[in-house]
Amino acid sequence: MSPERWGAIKGQIKDNEALEVIEEGEGEFEDMPGEIQFIIFNGPMGKTKLEFVIRPVILDKKTSTSRRIGSDVAVDYVYSEDEFTHKLTAYQWNEGQEDWEEMKASMFDDDDTDQ
Repeated sequence: MSPERWGAIKGQIKDNEALEVIEEGEGEFEDMPGEIQFIIFNGPMGKTKLEFVIRPVILDKKTSTSRRIGSDVAVDYVYSEDEFTHKLTAYQWNEGQEDWEEMKASMFDDDDTDQ
């Protein structure tokens, strides 16, 4: 998914009168470069969250080890400065667990097409 398409999806959600936007924002990862943008809204399926993750492409992975017993292994990643990956993930609020549950693509399959 491209950043342009993500912007269009957010615009459609905001413009749709049947959807109530609860929260919108962005953040960064603590342990790696990248950015998370999200929008939370109420719709026909209940409380829904869309997350758009932007991360730099990993160019190389360097592992530092020692032959000593009990020593740690250090992994250093080399990230691209101009190439990025984009991922969109949808979550639905689970009232029973009081937590977000990832929505799988199979949830949107039409069972009638199998017959």
